[in-house]
Amino acid sequence: MNSTMRSYMPIIISGCLLLMLSFGYRAGFGLFMQPMSEARGWGRDVLAMALAIQNLSWGVCAVIAGGLADRVGNLKVLLGGVALYALGMWGMAFSTSNLAINSTAGLLVGAGVAGTSFGIVLPSLVKAVPEDKRTWVLGIGTAAGSFGQFLVVPIIQVVVDSVGWFQTLQYLSISAFMMAVLAIPLAQAGATATTQTTEAAPASLWEIASSALQVRAYLLLLLGFFVCGFHVAFITVHMPGYVVDLGFSAQVGAWSISLIGLCNVIGAYCSGVLSGKRSMRKILAYIYLGRVVAIAGFLVFPPSLASILLFSATMGFLWLATVPPTSGLVALFFGTRYMTFLYGIVFLSHQLGSASGVWLGGFLYEKYGNYDGIWLAGILLGLVAAVLHWPIEERDHSRSLPLAAQ
Repeated sequence: MNSTMRSYMPIIISGCLLLMLSFGYRAGFGLFMQPMSEARGWGRDVLAMALAIQNLSWGVCAVIAGGLADRVGNLKVLLGGVALYALGMWGMAFSTSNLAINSTAGLLVGAGVAGTSFGIVLPSLVKAVPEDKRTWVLGIGTAAGSFGQFLVVPIIQVVVDSVGWFQTLQYLSISAFMMAVLAIPLAQAGATATTQTTEAAPASLWEIASSALQVRAYLLLLLGFFVCGFHVAFITVHMPGYVVDLGFSAQVGAWSISLIGLCNVIGAYCSGVLSGKRSMRKILAYIYLGRVVAIAGFLVFPPSLASILLFSATMGFLWLATVPPTSGLVALFFGTRYMTFLYGIVFLSHQLGSASGVWLGGFLYEKYGNYDGIWLAGILLGLVAAVLHWPIEERDHSRSLPLAAQ
């Protein structure tokens, strides 16, 4: 290992471990859908609404957190995210009303995830490595989040089976503070970014955002990422319940989500490597077309343990494989100086899709007693996303930003 690599490896390791925990906790919330709804006498639409608000809060707060991280460094943002994450999960356990569950599992946890996940950590990793390592480290970081999903979700299910959902949420809240320790090495990347932004009078975030949104390629990327959120959030939250509805045990639902995470370790890493060698827009188009085929096949074939596992594995390879080329395109378009903020805007679109998928899944289930409509919507939106990404121009658009931001 050369001296250059030794300088950024601690940042990569701590960032990956933090993502494992943050994304692992978040991926496990679907496991609480059935037991918590039954215990509180709620329909599935109640917790689905809270988790939709969580995704929306995550998206809105990601933009705010990104702007703050670019201005003052990322450590304060990360530590604030840890505190909100832990407080939200603790409060979720004691929520007995719609207002309480929407405030805790929704607003607080969403803000906590925004401060501890991809939107803050991935740009920090990108800023810490040489330019030729950008897409590689994006793949590594995304794969780490997916490995957290594989590792943490089954553990959560075991704890739920052992002590119940109520105590499990309290244990998760306490364990979340481990992320604070892992955030400290990432301050090195944030300090560098802060120094850079003070070298010239910075443009306002409003000027940067409005200028970036006039770039057609950036706008198409933003619209396409909405579909990624729609697919991922709906499946994460509703797949465990859907599997139980098909007559399988809750453990099968947990392992379905876990298998998605395991396969995406490979998918995300390969996507990161390929994004440094191939057209990123084409990679994204093919990923969305692959999802269309996977969902359609899952609906066509009779439900069985084999079909559930095959679908989970296929979706896993495509799951967050969108993140390296999407974030890589943001860096290509505008550089890394305001990448956290500009990626946050794209991620807000992702989370609007996530909120739509989670809420619509719960609404349609309560109205019709099944998820058929939402699966079909996922197929249609996947086709739309593939079309949106194809005409994206992969070139530097940084001159479109205000002079002080370049």
